[in-house]
Amino acid sequence: MGFPAPEQLVGGAAHDCACLVQLSRVASKAMAKLTPEEMWGRVLTGNSPGLQVIRRIWGVVPSPPRCKLCNAPFRGPGGALMRAIGRGPSPLNRRLCKWCIRGVYKHPGGAEVEISVLFADVRGSTAIAERMPPEEYSRLMARFYGAAAGVIDERDGIVDKFLGDGAVALFIPGFAGSDHAADAVAAARGLLEQTGNEGPEPWIPVGAGVHTGNSFVGSVGEGDARDFTALGDTVNTAARLTGFAEAGEILISTEAATAGGLDTTGLERRTLELHGREQSADAWVARASAQRRGA
Repeated sequence: MGFPAPEQLVGGAAHDCACLVQLSRVASKAMAKLTPEEMWGRVLTGNSPGLQVIRRIWGVVPSPPRCKLCNAPFRGPGGALMRAIGRGPSPLNRRLCKWCIRGVYKHPGGAEVEISVLFADVRGSTAIAERMPPEEYSRLMARFYGAAAGVIDERDGIVDKFLGDGAVALFIPGFAGSDHAADAVAAARGLLEQTGNEGPEPWIPVGAGVHTGNSFVGSVGEGDARDFTALGDTVNTAARLTGFAEAGEILISTEAATAGGLDTTGLERRTLELHGREQSADAWVARASAQRRGA
């Protein structure tokens, strides 16, 4: 049985698509008058009304995974609709739709903005892989990726990439709002809950790290290797914090805790020597909601 016609999908979403196409054209004309840095700055800080409207509309159309930039769905009825209008995943980068990849190539560059970064890592993944057949391990990791994508999407984050036994998410003001640090912490807690790390027997052991700071965000790379991502010390610090997190723990930098308004009452504070950094870093140890100990 084939897919229904586009006009039958998502309760008449084809009409919304026509409106979105027109809105995209208007927004593109307005953006064309800006320098690349000004354009990216508006997109990343939430001052691009056209993109925000597009993301809100696509956000209610099922289902994830979605385009990093415009939030277009890639699966379910919405995915069929996107493919029908030429907005399916780009073969050059499966995390971006075909329309957005064209925009990324047309407007290379980015801007420096404050963001929050979440790293989540499967603890003891090598030992886990040794104990089970490759196919079974693959299914386990696919389940982990799905859980991570779900909680990140729920908190308006962007799945930057999956790294073997880990996941990286960006919480950018233009997409997650000014409370991006709180969203990153909430997503980390949600992932620990989804993976059973609020109790003594998780179905997969996960530790996480969250850091907030300035980062270069935008179109990075050349040719077919171009991607939308974040670069800089903020990303590196989040990754290194995660390396110190035990299963069931979230290490939240003091910068992220302050930006997110974290209630640190009853939380353990650790001073860490992060590889490659001259100064030590302080972090609060949080857990899933059931084990927050007053957080």
